[in-house]
Amino acid sequence: MDVQLYVYDLSQGMARQFSQALTGIQIDAIYHTAIVFNSVEYFFGQGVHRKIPGSTHHGRPMSVVDLGKTELPVDVVEEYVESLEQVYTPESYDLFLHNCNNFTQDLAMFLVGKSIPEEITSLPETFLSTPIGQMLRTQLDQSMRTMTQAPDAMSGRNANGQRSHVSTSTSASSLSPPKPAPNAIASKRTNSTNSNKGAEPKFINHQLAIVSSPGHVYNTTTASEVDSLLSTARDSCAVIFFTSATCPPCKIAYPTYDELASEAGHLPTARLIKIDISASHSAQSVAQRYLIRATPTFITFLKGQKQDEWSGANPAQLRGNVRLLFQMAQPPQHPHANLKLPTFQRYIERPTLYSRTPPLDKLLTKVGDQFSSHPSVQDLISYIKSREAKGMQDAPLPDLHNFSAHLSSTFPSLPPDSHFAVIDLVRTAAVDPRVSSFLTTEPSHNTLTTVFPKFESGVNFTDAKYNVQSVTLQLACNLFSSTIFQEQLFRHSEEQSTSNLRGTIETLAAQGLLSPHANSRSMAAALIYNIGAYNHNERIHGAISVGSEKEDGTNNLGVSDDLTAALLESITSLSEIASHPASPSSSNVQETLHALLLALGMLLYGAPADEMLWDLCRAMDVREALKTLAKDSQWKAEPLLREVGEELLGKGGF
Repeated sequence: MDVQLYVYDLSQGMARQFSQALTGIQIDAIYHTAIVFNSVEYFFGQGVHRKIPGSTHHGRPMSVVDLGKTELPVDVVEEYVESLEQVYTPESYDLFLHNCNNFTQDLAMFLVGKSIPEEITSLPETFLSTPIGQMLRTQLDQSMRTMTQAPDAMSGRNANGQRSHVSTSTSASSLSPPKPAPNAIASKRTNSTNSNKGAEPKFINHQLAIVSSPGHVYNTTTASEVDSLLSTARDSCAVIFFTSATCPPCKIAYPTYDELASEAGHLPTARLIKIDISASHSAQSVAQRYLIRATPTFITFLKGQKQDEWSGANPAQLRGNVRLLFQMAQPPQHPHANLKLPTFQRYIERPTLYSRTPPLDKLLTKVGDQFSSHPSVQDLISYIKSREAKGMQDAPLPDLHNFSAHLSSTFPSLPPDSHFAVIDLVRTAAVDPRVSSFLTTEPSHNTLTTVFPKFESGVNFTDAKYNVQSVTLQLACNLFSSTIFQEQLFRHSEEQSTSNLRGTIETLAAQGLLSPHANSRSMAAALIYNIGAYNHNERIHGAISVGSEKEDGTNNLGVSDDLTAALLESITSLSEIASHPASPSSSNVQETLHALLLALGMLLYGAPADEMLWDLCRAMDVREALKTLAKDSQWKAEPLLREVGEELLGKGGF
């Protein structure tokens, strides 16, 4: 699909005419740019906008630049644009440092691996190098906002993206060097620095889970609309409020009914319906169907069956009856909701990432000149250094397409002892969601396929050196900084390429769990934590109801039985590693036990009785193994031994 750059001149020709006299240098235009892809014009102003090409308040572009073609699916592009919205917010706009041209640079690099024209990206530096530029910087930034974030962009014609997401923002603009997207942080294992501050990557279902969309009143007038709404609520509850424009008492009930509709937000399929029988003949027909003789009249339904009916504008009665209905419509709670499990009775907000940047000069020395002297590698190193110095928002992405091609062609011929350094370089870059998004959407996952073990060829990951094990597992964890990666892994796993990638990552985790190195086991447990967190959040969001199922009719952990079996074996055999003469320090082994129990507890919490994991726990006598560990002075201070061993496997077992 074609990708174009729309270039506008905010000065309407005045920059070309007067810049030489005012600044001493020639400036041809004050640039505003946008990316046009799939008949949508994407640009940044008061947030990220999607408009019909050419319909913005900037008028017609002064030029259109063909950037090339992309094979990326529209859904993937839209997911990436949504990830950029975390950084390109209305408050973050800056005429010189963070504007539309930063946004188009990021999007162009993602779509076609090509920068926008240099005369656009270099303009801020050129202007600010002049005395008048330094003197007027603040005043220009403030005065130009009325143009770059103009209110009439709000009423422009929106172009619906593939995911039907339209930003409520305005237009953008101006002078700027290339600039990036959301930042990567992590949970416990993230060694973050101030330079990596930015939007925190979260699990894609976290915000939806914790911010329950408040319900609203469905105003209807036809029988078909009522039937459709009641059908949607057949597994929950519904209320029909029959009212009339000529009924003064009805107005007393309106605020209470609206309030109850908001309370219904925790029941996604509950429906509060309002029918004005004076509005039309069809509304009167609905009233006749239900034999309505007065207004206001309320009828409630529970699980598809009529529950109650009453008339009269009594707010207290209305609240009492409907709140009781809500309670009756709640799905039965899972027994784990009543256990003492503070570690697991919460949403998992953020993935575990490994963001520490290694000494880059030493890393390049270990890689060797054959690999590190290539321009794409030097550009990647410059990007990482810029990210460390200025923060992720001020670090322009390098040409990742070029780096990937170089990596895939040279990696197999590199000395095996240098492989870990190359993987560590990719791992370091992948903390940036833009980089991990690229790795996810790259054709055939070229970079990841190159650096990940070739399991299909019989490779055993546990035979790899510890440094290779550690950076490979950390790279797999860092991919979760990208919401696109999460989307592909959790929601599109049926696709062949994604299925293969998920299989590789699960095999990495399973074999890492059986590594003779305790730290590798800890990192593999972190990977399981990331994989299992999405399903855990779904259970929490659904109040971990008994017997709840996924859309495809299954009810699983989101991880394979082989992976859960490896996790259990890793836990039960950990004491052998701890007693080994070459074992790491006791603090490292304790951290490994904590990581393993954290992953196991998250998989167990809310799991239905028929889940294979329970059978595996019983067959491998995991509860007894944890009891034994709890008696050992080396482990007894670990709080998860109680939560997982006594509460989940003991009181919460089936």
